[in-house]
Amino acid sequence: MTLDEAIAGRRSVRAFLPREVPEETIREVFELAQRSPSNCNVQPWISHVVSGESLKALGRRMVEAASSGLAPDPDFTADRKFLGVYRERQIDAAVQLYGAMGIERHDRPGRDWAYRRNLQFFDAPHAVFVFMFGEFEEREAVDLGIYAQTLMLALTSRGISSCAQGALGLYPSIIRDHLGLDETHRILYGISFGYEDASAPANTTRVGRAPLGEAVVFHR
Repeated sequence: MTLDEAIAGRRSVRAFLPREVPEETIREVFELAQRSPSNCNVQPWISHVVSGESLKALGRRMVEAASSGLAPDPDFTADRKFLGVYRERQIDAAVQLYGAMGIERHDRPGRDWAYRRNLQFFDAPHAVFVFMFGEFEEREAVDLGIYAQTLMLALTSRGISSCAQGALGLYPSIIRDHLGLDETHRILYGISFGYEDASAPANTTRVGRAPLGEAVVFHR
């Protein structure tokens, strides 16, 4: 797969097969992601890859927390409201996704089910949690975004699907406890990954992109 094909083909997958990715391939992909650029080459990301029974146990803990009414307590603000065209894009993505799954806007049980699927990694056999240390802020968060894109493109080029999830940062205390980390490790996001379940309705979703003229201004 060429780089252009990987960029064009990468998309968020929300249902995975139980088949695990070979460890050698996982290590190869994360080795490539280490080549990501960062400000002053500080490489502020710290990744924890969780698989198998450990991942399932973590998912159960987060679902239990959400089901019990425990309020999310993310390390970074997660309640920002989008306005204007950004809100329109958000709504369009939600309409496409929930429509594919047959979940109506006012179907609260259905939406709760979809939310729990997030916390269960969409049944992916692997997930990576990307942390940065307490002293890092917005500038380093940009570096983590570059790292995520590099990682997901490397996965895509090998036929491995992924989904970057802000929802995996909603219960950081549970995640830190599960992984044996202290509070200096702040989680920005998680990425579920594995082989796509092409039969799942959620994976039929296709969202568009703004035309170049709305996103790029050329100066001469």
